[in-house]
Amino acid sequence: MKTAIKVILIVVAAALVVDWGWTWWAGRAPTPVAFKTAPVTVGTLRATVSATGTLEPRDVVDVGAQVSGRIASFGLDARGHEVDYDSPVNKGTVLARIDPSLYAADVVSAGAALAQAQANVEAAKANLEKDRAQYIDARADWERAKRLGRKSVALSASQYDAYQSTYDQSRANVDVGKASVDQARMAVRAAAAALARARITLGYCTIASPVKGVVIDRRVEIGQTVASSFNTPSLFLIAEDLSKIQVWLSVNEADIGRVHVGDPVTFTVDTFPNRMFRGVVSQVRLNATMVQNVVTYTVVVDTNNPGGKLLPYLTAQADILVARRRHVMMVPTAALRWVPRTDEILPAVRTARPRGATATGPAAGTQPLHRNGTVWLPANGYVRPLTVTVGLANNYQTEIISKTLKPPMRVVVGEQKSRTAGAAGGNPFIPQPFAHHHK
Repeated sequence: MKTAIKVILIVVAAALVVDWGWTWWAGRAPTPVAFKTAPVTVGTLRATVSATGTLEPRDVVDVGAQVSGRIASFGLDARGHEVDYDSPVNKGTVLARIDPSLYAADVVSAGAALAQAQANVEAAKANLEKDRAQYIDARADWERAKRLGRKSVALSASQYDAYQSTYDQSRANVDVGKASVDQARMAVRAAAAALARARITLGYCTIASPVKGVVIDRRVEIGQTVASSFNTPSLFLIAEDLSKIQVWLSVNEADIGRVHVGDPVTFTVDTFPNRMFRGVVSQVRLNATMVQNVVTYTVVVDTNNPGGKLLPYLTAQADILVARRRHVMMVPTAALRWVPRTDEILPAVRTARPRGATATGPAAGTQPLHRNGTVWLPANGYVRPLTVTVGLANNYQTEIISKTLKPPMRVVVGEQKSRTAGAAGGNPFIPQPFAHHHK
């Protein structure tokens, strides 16, 4: 019995030793690598700059109030309805009316002041005519006194002096009367200007649309008091023409140098996820903004909106086409970024190139065109390098120029490890202290 137990223990121990040895040997063996490859293709390559932004009306007029007062009523839009959100209006359409009571009273007061000034002119004219009549009489008396002389028997010296004084005084009165008439006429002009001003101010109580368009925002209600000061209160926001709309995109400073006026743009909005809209860059604004140390520039895109489907202030995701190449040879951009381990390179061309070396791949068109890059071709379980000329690139495809590489040859874009049969069938509960792991 004891002998049988010893035999069983020996057999179990031998099995454990064999299993441990096999596991250790399998762990030392290199893990075979399956390379991921992709074909070389020929086609059209597009480089784009992606950005987000908002839809903005192309021409927006902010209508305010130039006088203070209470909103008495709203006008009627082009459809005969009370002006409200989305109301179509024509140029001159009454949007709202401010209570005109105070301003109408100012007009009446200014009119009365004008009438008083005109009456003063007539009174000044009458006084002037009286002064002229007195002047004529005084001049005649003075002329007779001068003919008689100061020492005449018929005229005493005092009378002579009195005629002269009366003449001089009447002449001065005429001059004063003329000045009074001129002053009264100036007062009439001032009163007329004040009346015109009062009437204009009264006209400001009626707020009319300066353009033809659509009301996209109404910011007041009937009975609300608006106070006009240095900052004109905004009452209505009118979009002049919603058949044409703009997209204001925020473009990162790293990409703004590649965006130019005239570049075509495609964009989508969340409310129409399956529809692609098109536009053209019309402006690259120089006023940059910085948010959390990120500098962005505003790029304005013009687009048509004939059906009115695009609503103001929707969020847009856009791609700006900054470059395009037709009928070029392309490989996946990942093929130029992938770097093999030294032991994966064909021994005949192997060089000491450690894993993690800097990849040669482009970064979506940010690198200069026509520079050298390296792609890797599969070769009997290894890879071998091939130097190519790199052209335009985006995040997915890169243009290459090579006399050796032709479609439909394949290039390596990555690797996929596969476990050995021994490793797959090993006991997971048995430790592997000497197993070799690839890093």
